[in-house]
Parts: sequence; structure tokens; C-alpha cells
Amino acid sequence: MKSPLLALVVVLPAAAFAASNPDASFYKNAAEGGIFEVDAGHMAQEKGSSQQVKDFGSMMVKDHTAASDKLQSLASSKNITLPTSAGIAQMATEAKLKVLSGDTFDKSYVKSQVVAHQKTIALFQKETGSGRDSDAKKFASAALPTLRSHLKAITSIATNMGVKVR
Repeated sequence: MKSPLLALVVVLPAAAFAASNPDASFYKNAAEGGIFEVDAGHMAQEKGSSQQVKDFGSMMVKDHTAASDKLQSLASSKNITLPTSAGIAQMATEAKLKVLSGDTFDKSYVKSQVVAHQKTIALFQKETGSGRDSDAKKFASAALPTLRSHLKAITSIATNMGVKVR
């Protein structure tokens, strides 16, 4: 039987983090998304069969590494510890991509990138509209044009490849 005290000790740091920064979920989700983009971008560079996919993957590594560095710096200035891995759903997508190859990999990667960028844009728009941490709001606002550019690029690639996206 687990000790109730142990459960309290495990829950308290997360609760304390949320209480210390009203935008805690934004920081967490933005960090996880950035990690996923960089990891998936590396995979696209290595496994992609299309030059468009390889080039997009390269752009993801470059742009999301830069954004993640800025987010890390901002979080550090606020004594916020960011996650060091992608979220569970993102890890599942990575696992799926790892076993694919060729055209199947390319199409799956492209589709996952459209969805990921749609979700990330929604997260960042929400932060700019209703976030309470002014620095997080500025970070999100500054990142949105690049995220929208990524979505436009990957949607164009999807169209060229005949990938259906929602």
C-alpha cells in the first residue's frame, strides 16, 4: 500500500509550480512541443525520402531549437523547470514514425506536422489572449508568425504530396 504522505510529496511540487505561475501549462506544453519538433525534424532529415520533407525537418530543428532556447531562458529567469521530453502523445507519434520508411514515413510525418502546428498555434493564441504571465504572452506573440509560416509550408507540402489533412 502506498503511503498517503508519499502521494502528497509527489503532488506538491506540481501544485506549487502551478500556483507559482498561472501560465504553467503553457510553459509545459510549449516545451514539450518544441522537443517533439526538434526530434521529429531530425528524424525527417535522416529518414525522409522527399527533399521537401528533409528541408522542412531541417527548418524545424533550426527554428524550434532557437525557440526552445528562448523559452528555457525565460523559464530559468522565473525559476521554472521545463520538461526534458516530449509529451506522451508526441512520443507515440515519434514511435510510429521510427518504424516507417520511404513514402509512408514522409506522408505520416507531414500529416503529424500539420496537426502539431495547428495545436501549437492554438496554444500560443490562447496564451496571447488569456495568459497572465506578460513574458509568456510576449514569447507566444513573437513566435506566432513563425509557427504560422511553418503551418503554411507544411500544408503546401501536404497538398503537393496528396496528403489529406483536416
